[in-house]
Amino acid sequence: MTLPFYKYQGTGNDFVIIDNRQLGLKREDVADIRQLCDRRFGIGADGLIYLQEKEGYDFEMVYYNSDGRESTMCGNGGRCIVRFAHDLGLGDEFSFLAVDGPHVGRVLPGGIVSIQMKDVAHTSHRGDHYVLDTGSPHYVKFVQDIQSYPVAKNGNTIRYSDTYRAEGINVNFVEELSRGHIYVRTYERGVEDETYSCGTGVVASAISYFYEKDPGETMIRVKTLGGDLSVKFDLDGPRFTDIWLTGPAVQVFRGETTI
Repeated sequence: MTLPFYKYQGTGNDFVIIDNRQLGLKREDVADIRQLCDRRFGIGADGLIYLQEKEGYDFEMVYYNSDGRESTMCGNGGRCIVRFAHDLGLGDEFSFLAVDGPHVGRVLPGGIVSIQMKDVAHTSHRGDHYVLDTGSPHYVKFVQDIQSYPVAKNGNTIRYSDTYRAEGINVNFVEELSRGHIYVRTYERGVEDETYSCGTGVVASAISYFYEKDPGETMIRVKTLGGDLSVKFDLDGPRFTDIWLTGPAVQVFRGETTI
């Protein structure tokens, strides 16, 4: 079949997005999804997203990693699908359902998109790193000289360690640039390499930074390889609530392919 598609990116984290409201594509088409995401033999992307109808919501987000498997929440993918819905003429603010539950997304002036992430009730500090779930599981470690740090090598070692091999984990390396400003680089499971940005990883890193450095503010600026984001949250005892991930999300191109 001939398949219309759209390519979006949010701080370099790129996605093929398909309007599946009328197409009826099935969630089991793993080989086709892997093919579409292949950077040499397909369109090329970190993941693929379906926008589809869901009763009680403006739409449902169904997300697949580039390995073709349906995955946990993707923060930058969430921002991109909100921008996509806006570009389809569906509005400026949306309530949508993802694999980790309901979200709210807003398109702001200047191509900036903000989405509300799930609350984080528990952050585990394990020696030299943190482990927490921000819609996807994350390992966060603070390092020095992050620009020359071997992210892919060390991230792969942690992701395939005995502790995390079975379920997998996303691995973030973080350096403080200045008070309230961090640099995050992420190795993503499912992509199995470093990506230019990871939304849930940025949120996990900002929360871990708040624990690690106590910057005295609840809005953290974040630099990634693909650009700048921000994370804002409220505190309710040990819980992080009303978490917002904000940054640019833009359409790169659109086209048709055959599957």
